[in-house]
Amino acid sequence: MARQRHAQIVETATEARQAEPGPSVLALLTASTGLAVLILGIVWFVFFRT
Repeated sequence: MARQRHAQIVETATEARQAEPGPSVLALLTASTGLAVLILGIVWFVFFRT
């Protein structure tokens, strides 16, 4: 549990690391995966299409 000491919040290392990924993380993962698929599709289309 976070405590206040001398007007500062004091947390243990484990408490400080516990965070929930927000919707921006999901958007970043979705966009980067989609971009990777698009780039790989273009590379395949340009170099390996017969």
